[in-house]
Amino acid sequence: MSKTNFTYRYTDAGRETIFPSPDYEHEKTLPNLRYISVMVWNIFKQQRLDWLTLLEEHAKQRHFVLLQEAHSTQNLIDFATRNFLVADQVPAIELPNMTSGVMTLSKVPPVYCKAFRKNEPFLRLPKSALITLYQMHDGRYLMVINVHAVNFSLGVGIYREQIKSFAEHVMNHNGPVIFAGDFNTWSRARLHLLYQFTRRMGLRPVRFDNDERKNVFKHPLDFIFYRGLEVHSSEVIRTDASDHNPLVVTFKIQDTEQAPAASDL
Repeated sequence: MSKTNFTYRYTDAGRETIFPSPDYEHEKTLPNLRYISVMVWNIFKQQRLDWLTLLEEHAKQRHFVLLQEAHSTQNLIDFATRNFLVADQVPAIELPNMTSGVMTLSKVPPVYCKAFRKNEPFLRLPKSALITLYQMHDGRYLMVINVHAVNFSLGVGIYREQIKSFAEHVMNHNGPVIFAGDFNTWSRARLHLLYQFTRRMGLRPVRFDNDERKNVFKHPLDFIFYRGLEVHSSEVIRTDASDHNPLVVTFKIQDTEQAPAASDL
């Protein structure tokens, strides 16, 4: 089985392996909503107390929850399948009784998903990302990209490769986009590269009045970027349940959206 292109999908029926297909699976569409609520959180492998309490209080009412460093423990899978229709995970690391990687929880199943993995240059442990597409009631597709960026590297070469791997997908997509996660932007060079990429893709960062995102060397690590949507509200939730604070945003859905022109990176 390829280590680069499959996703584990958790539902109340159990776990199945999903491979990308050129054909979209049209099962259910997002309801005719005016607003979409999203939570983004590096859950720190569920190593601290109260992570489940925080999810119960702040996550289950969201339409999408994008987790990084998610371990497929029974408690997390039970929460996901009890409150969401689908939980898709990229198994960046597989152990006999558990997988670890980004996980996207959604109220409706995606019509398409694509997994990404990128090895850390020194530790050789992979970081993961996941693109999922959801059909909207008006026929458009919402693209959601859940990212955990590589961390330890000399220079930004590997980091650039990982970020650029999403470029073609974003440029060729005409619907709304949510691009979010733990980008490990602990250096000015990484932050500059990320902003350069998102600007060229027509993506805008969500701003937080109570900006208590995790910082390293005075640079925030977690971001939510968007296109074809309007920010209705946003907040950072302070917690000791992880070494990262969750980001929450509610988007207003725009009626139409103009995709940006393609640009070289």
